[in-house]
Amino acid sequence: MDEMIIETLEEKLRQAMLAGDVSQLDELIADDLVFTLHTGLVINKQDDLEAHRAGIQKFTKIELDDRQIRHYGDCAVVTLKADLAGLFHGQAYSATYRFTRIWVKRQNRWQIAAGHVSQVSDAPLF
Repeated sequence: MDEMIIETLEEKLRQAMLAGDVSQLDELIADDLVFTLHTGLVINKQDDLEAHRAGIQKFTKIELDDRQIRHYGDCAVVTLKADLAGLFHGQAYSATYRFTRIWVKRQNRWQIAAGHVSQVSDAPLF
């Protein structure tokens, strides 16, 4: 049952990111979020929301694949591959990324408490 809840929340997150819906993102993201970007920069909830509010980050495509959900009590770990396109600081981009998100259930509500994203490379493993 919790897996279906997380799947639904993941879709709400995808839709909110595409729409730049800061109100919905605010509901889905925990106040104490710690998120590591593909550049190594660590951001918090306010940084994330401001990027959408100010139009710094605008998504035009979010296509998800290879999603896996693992539950650990009041915690769920989601991993997935995402083909993203959009504008970042007005510059167009299109790339493939791998995300890990940690959903935590507090006060009977699931929110993202931590995450990490890495850009997928075509470089050989070794």
